[in-house]
Amino acid sequence: MRLPFTKMHGLGNDFVVLDGVSRRLPEVAPHARFLCDRRFGIGCDQLLVVLPARDATCDLRMQIFNADGSEVEMCGNGIRCFARFVVERGLTTKEEIRVETGAGVIIPRLEGELVRVDMGRPRLAGPEIPVASDEAVVIGHPLEVAGEERRFTCVSMGNPHGVCFVEAVADLDLSRLGPAVEHHPFFPQRANIEFVQVDTPDEVTVRVWERGAGETLACGTGASAVCVAGVLEGRSERDITVHLPGGDLQLAWSERDDHVYMAGPTAEVFTGEIDLR
Repeated sequence: MRLPFTKMHGLGNDFVVLDGVSRRLPEVAPHARFLCDRRFGIGCDQLLVVLPARDATCDLRMQIFNADGSEVEMCGNGIRCFARFVVERGLTTKEEIRVETGAGVIIPRLEGELVRVDMGRPRLAGPEIPVASDEAVVIGHPLEVAGEERRFTCVSMGNPHGVCFVEAVADLDLSRLGPAVEHHPFFPQRANIEFVQVDTPDEVTVRVWERGAGETLACGTGASAVCVAGVLEGRSERDITVHLPGGDLQLAWSERDDHVYMAGPTAEVFTGEIDLR
């Protein structure tokens, strides 16, 4: 079977997008790992599937698979690419879309070259993230990882994040630290890990280790978690620029409604067809 696809990215965090609204797709899950493979498939960090909404209050539904084939709840850069895709393909006539995700309803809006996303309220209680702690807010929790102690502030943006502030992100051996934290027993569903260098109160530099994908050039939910963690630890302001290897995202944690708002660019790389095995 030949499967049409579109390759997109948000700051280098790249996606294969499948349209399950205009055409009937085969069951995607068994093919996700192959499609994401950079040598034998198309190659991407995550696979995004556009589907009809099951929730009557939503316009469309987004299903997400990591490069290792695991299904996940939410992806910040992915939701921006999703929004650009469905508008440009005529799958909706709206510029502000209600999208059903595994993390609940997410609302992206096209604003010129950028897509602005209401990421919702962060979840801070240990059992809701989830982490192996009953704390109401998990701030600076010490963990032994790869033979050293690191402190993590934990946030769920629909998926679990552990945020660690460091002096210099360039000095980190992320290939060693990333897997050790992702699979730490403290994170029962594994976690996305962000290492953060505070440059000024309104600018931070971040490296990301994504659950099921490894080090990526950008992560929207990760940048959102960094914004929240910086405020909780008193290290940064509520409105910040997050510098990632792939580019910059604008983040704000609103005092008005407690929601996190993210804005950033998207790009379509190419379209094609692939033979499914």
